[in-house]
Amino acid sequence: MAIVADRAFTSRATLQRVEEGDPAVSMGIYASVLLALGLLSGLGEVAALANDPTGQALEAEALPKRVRLKRAKE
Repeated sequence: MAIVADRAFTSRATLQRVEEGDPAVSMGIYASVLLALGLLSGLGEVAALANDPTGQALEAEALPKRVRLKRAKE
């Protein structure tokens, strides 16, 4: 634990909070720990749209609906 904390440039207490999933720990610390463990490449998949069906559904709802314009009478 001390080696990973040193490589992540953080304290052992903060590393323990990361292991517990403390939401108060910044994303930068999580990224540093992932880098120290050689797992940083997977971080980009966390917010990938392809892995988020709920986000895709919400985005589809926000798309504009087809609007038909009334023709002016001649």
